[in-house]
Amino acid sequence: MKLDDPVQFVKGVGPRRSEMLANSGIETVEDLLYHLPFRYEDRRRVITSDQVQRGNDATLVGRIGKVRQRPLRGRGRSLLEAVFEDDGGRLGLVWFHQAAYFKKRLEAAERWLVHGRVESARGGGLQMVHPEIEPLEGEVEEAARIVPVYQKPTDLPLAAMRRIVGAAVDGAAGQATSAVPAPLRERLGLMSPARALVDVHSPSRDVDPGDLARFATPAHRSLIFEELFGLQVGMRLRKRRRAEERGAVIPESEERVKGFLATLAFSPTAAQSRSAAEIAVDLAGAAPMNRLLHGDVGSGKTLVAFTAVIRAASASYQSAVMAPTELLAEQHFETMRPWAEALGIRIALLSGTLRAAAAAGVREGLAGGHIDLVVGTHALVQQSTSFARLGLAVVDEQHRFGVMQRAALGAGEVNTLLLSATPIPRTLALALYGDVEVSVLDEMPPGRRPVVTRVLEESSRERLFERMGRAMSEGRRCYMVYPLVEESEKLDLNAATSMATELQTGVFRNHRVALVHGRMRSTDRDDVMRRFVDREIDVLVATTVIEVGVDVANASVILVEHAERFGLAQLHQLRGRVGRGPYPSSCFLIHAEPLSALAAARLTALEHSTDGFELAERDLVLRGPGDFLGTRQSGAPMLEVGDLIRDLPIVVEARRAALAWVGGSAEPHVVMGSIRHAWAQRFGLLDVG
Repeated sequence: MKLDDPVQFVKGVGPRRSEMLANSGIETVEDLLYHLPFRYEDRRRVITSDQVQRGNDATLVGRIGKVRQRPLRGRGRSLLEAVFEDDGGRLGLVWFHQAAYFKKRLEAAERWLVHGRVESARGGGLQMVHPEIEPLEGEVEEAARIVPVYQKPTDLPLAAMRRIVGAAVDGAAGQATSAVPAPLRERLGLMSPARALVDVHSPSRDVDPGDLARFATPAHRSLIFEELFGLQVGMRLRKRRRAEERGAVIPESEERVKGFLATLAFSPTAAQSRSAAEIAVDLAGAAPMNRLLHGDVGSGKTLVAFTAVIRAASASYQSAVMAPTELLAEQHFETMRPWAEALGIRIALLSGTLRAAAAAGVREGLAGGHIDLVVGTHALVQQSTSFARLGLAVVDEQHRFGVMQRAALGAGEVNTLLLSATPIPRTLALALYGDVEVSVLDEMPPGRRPVVTRVLEESSRERLFERMGRAMSEGRRCYMVYPLVEESEKLDLNAATSMATELQTGVFRNHRVALVHGRMRSTDRDDVMRRFVDREIDVLVATTVIEVGVDVANASVILVEHAERFGLAQLHQLRGRVGRGPYPSSCFLIHAEPLSALAAARLTALEHSTDGFELAERDLVLRGPGDFLGTRQSGAPMLEVGDLIRDLPIVVEARRAALAWVGGSAEPHVVMGSIRHAWAQRFGLLDVG
């Protein structure tokens, strides 16, 4: 068995299960090896059935008899019931799924180890629902051990997943290679990956269960360091390689930028001036710029980006600004057009909904060098779009684009400026953006009023409707945000579709109410948003589709229903939809009772702070880096073993070691061979930040 063998050929898999595993991202033997347990169950203490307690997990050893399979009415499947017996008495066992599979398994042995949660049975007594069972042929100690628990495809039994991973460990763990140089591994007392993988998947009986729960065993620490060191080395080498490339050199053109800034009705903040200067230095360098500009909602990223456009145009280079939605592209275009026209910069808009003849004209202008600045959506990276001399690519809300889209626009000698309205905690910036220079807009432009935020119970809803009505009578606009598009049988939540109808026919019958959500066609969604911007709609009922890309100066009230269902960063982004004009603005967070401790902490943090960076740090602590970053589409390298909060000391240690090794190594390809082999897919993300 080899590391790159298809998972189908691992014992116990086969074609059907290999398809299930592939849907979870597990395609090779190596993928199985690094599919680590997310928790462990301690089955070392075996008790008898008269010692079990309702609500607790228990491990028992005994006989299983009186097996009965019967159909469930109207369900299309069967129920399996059995009776467990030992010296202490009896206990019911129940399986609601895969009854035939478990019935056949129960024929395999006379004596069983049974583990599961004990609960009350309908007819009285106690039972275990979907217990794990393991046939006993030898001593109890061999089965009564600490066992790993894996994330798995839905239809795959956990015991089967455990056997499949075990087969991969037995057959291929010894082939795992290390990305950490041997002298460094020895100095830090790290295990080899081969040994660490065995210990993580099959913990010894004497291991501390607390260390397992914290991922703090020597085996876990070794694998965590391997992962973080490889990540940091990859980013440092990417940064070093980029520094050796030759990009579009754009000299500093201070007079033209200063002249533009002097025409504005306001002065840039110190943070804007600092960030613009950092960008200017990058553009004038020999290597192509690769910089992330991140700042809070309304911190003035567009203005800073436009100063880079001015510099590019002054050096006869073209610039492209790519936005994730048609509406956001149009807003950028309308914002930049008067600036560009005043400076003689030829500007155009290119989006997917542009008429064919108009789009062809824009593409012809770009290819012929007759357009200096183009603002658009993913249409900018289509094969039919070419540039005469592209020198600057600005990608707004960069996490909303796929990696290949960003790469296509910022390839070659092009200077790349990534924009993000989601403030990134320093911890994440340290770990994830080692190959990208970072500029921070940590000040708000003068005149921006802080949004007053209040956390309220559902009983306050009618009073808030009156508040919204008064705002609309003064010409203001309002948002109402819901977590669901349609009613759910499983969740007792108000849904956007039903509430839009109820509001229009009820309390807001004298106002214009519209609905927008992510399931709508993008053209229909953008049409509703445009009508809201043009004051043809008074109340916009929405899901989180409005989280990014809506700039309505006279919107002054946002009400978020079931706010306990949203994340802290998401709520902060939603709050940023109001307060974008000169009017006092409010954000009301309505929650159901009772609140969990986590939800209460989120809402309290938002009520007491409008600082996006402070909230980002808080959100990272509350939710962890996985939820903070979102899905793999965000473009950030995902960690299998490490946790950026829990393992921060290892993050710092791995970064320090990677810096020292890259700086002193003449031949990094030795270690990079292992890194590329183990993390090729993740490192592919680093090419474009």
